[in-house]
Amino acid sequence: MLAGMTLFLDSFWRALAYCLQPRVIALSLLPLALLAALSVGLSWLFWEDAVLGLQVWLSDWALMDSLFRWLDSVNMGHLRNVLAPLLLIMLVLPLVIVLSLLTVAWLATPALVRLVAERRFAGLAQRRGGSFVGSLVQGLGSALLALLALILTLPLWLIPPLVIVLPPLVWGWLTSRVMVYDALAQHASQAEREELMRRHRYWLLGIGVVSGYMGAAPGLIWAVGAMAVVLAPLLVPLAIWIYTFVFIFAALWFTHYGLAALAALRAEPLSAATPASAALPQSISPTDTDV
Repeated sequence: MLAGMTLFLDSFWRALAYCLQPRVIALSLLPLALLAALSVGLSWLFWEDAVLGLQVWLSDWALMDSLFRWLDSVNMGHLRNVLAPLLLIMLVLPLVIVLSLLTVAWLATPALVRLVAERRFAGLAQRRGGSFVGSLVQGLGSALLALLALILTLPLWLIPPLVIVLPPLVWGWLTSRVMVYDALAQHASQAEREELMRRHRYWLLGIGVVSGYMGAAPGLIWAVGAMAVVLAPLLVPLAIWIYTFVFIFAALWFTHYGLAALAALRAEPLSAATPASAALPQSISPTDTDV
């Protein structure tokens, strides 16, 4: 327990320090550029039709008609014009988060793993227990399950305590599922990865949940209300960049934790090793020459 907490906190501070490096900041710009271009293209093609469809759907809903009449009675009828765009933004937001996570995992995480390995784990053997195809399957499958969980738990979000618990738990599970695989794909064998996930499942999930709560920060951008629609061309790229950087930090955190745990696993005496790791050669422990 104490060893896990020490590794958890040590990896956190190391990941935070690495985020200040120009190379890491530059890596966050590539996913941002791709996602921003994708969002601009999709909004140009589908935004007006989607907003019009939502407005028609809302106008046919009796409850919304009552809400519109109440807004007119308090001289706030102008808000009916921004309700559909705001609702559309809220519906698209989970997809933006998932795309940000997967883009970081596929485009930036391999470079981040190489950076951490070069500076801290240069002597750690690469067993290559993962592949890009495996990362695609793991990421897409986990993303679909996470989106399904969000949809199924949506009614529970009306209960105030649960709305601040359920979404971060779902995002935390998704982040840990995706990032653990990519952080260990090059260095750990499949047996080692499964053993590490068995031993450290709660700490790895904890990293994901903390990252999930950090990922809720961009949602505050849309708290400006009606102005969010007017400022959307500026707020959308800003939100995407914040999501991207949060997942960059999460990738570094998982990498520092995972590679340190892998080095410790390989350094165990053969007599104390588990069946999953008993036949594996030992390797050196991580050095402390870098933060």
